[in-house]
Amino acid sequence: MRRTAVALAALLTAACGTTSSPAAETPSSASASAVPTVPGIEAEIVRLRTDEAIGGQVQVRLTDTGDTPFTVTSVALRSPGFAPEPPTSITAEYAPGRVIDLPVPYGGAVCDAPPVPAVAEVTVGRPNGAVEQLEVPAAGEVLKLIHAEECAVLGVTAVVGIAITDLHEEGDTLVGALTLTRRKGTEPVVASRLERSVLLQANAPGLPLELGGDEQVASAAVTFVPANCEPHVLSETKKPFVFPLSVTVGSGDEVPVDLPIEEPVRDQLTALVQRVCVPA
Repeated sequence: MRRTAVALAALLTAACGTTSSPAAETPSSASASAVPTVPGIEAEIVRLRTDEAIGGQVQVRLTDTGDTPFTVTSVALRSPGFAPEPPTSITAEYAPGRVIDLPVPYGGAVCDAPPVPAVAEVTVGRPNGAVEQLEVPAAGEVLKLIHAEECAVLGVTAVVGIAITDLHEEGDTLVGALTLTRRKGTEPVVASRLERSVLLQANAPGLPLELGGDEQVASAAVTFVPANCEPHVLSETKKPFVFPLSVTVGSGDEVPVDLPIEEPVRDQLTALVQRVCVPA
């Protein structure tokens, strides 16, 4: 039990890692034809289920289509629709015909720019010792979906701030308020549904919560209770406190927005899980 408690504490406070596990994926078929091809290497951007769980990353699926091996020592995604992130150091050895997924982060969405064409920026070591910096055109249909999702969230959060306020303990429950605060505009905003995270059930019986066009602040009660204390879930979850909140601005579409969990709230949620799920 002590080992589970230590693992839980580490996982609940650590930053999300990366993975190249071959889980189910979103297909990608768009061609980055505006970028010259690189003989012997093909690239595609895919999003695995593990990437969706972690958030903020995709996979660069590289294929050795030539007749000689090479080694990739760094990789980065370059897309006009996302802010650039530094290259990720990695060691991946390719042989002819081999396909390896390389996890890479993507930056914040740039909503006035298209997400394609995309490029995989890679550092390649050749068998003769030569090192090359290459830009490999990457098929990236999935980037269009990610870009649309990210920009929809940015559109909502530009209009309204979302926060958990006045959070406090009542036994094995945390009780507080879901608060909407207008940032701009006069369109009505409706928060209609709050979903649970991997570990905690979030209940907001006051939903749907509407922030009227002439209102600056609206609040509804919210509670959090542990929903899953299975040891393997406690030790393996990478994003324990992701609570999707469905929000509509004006006559727009419903947009799932991850409930912002600031550090003080995260500390309280972590303490609740440890107290209830891993008692001393």
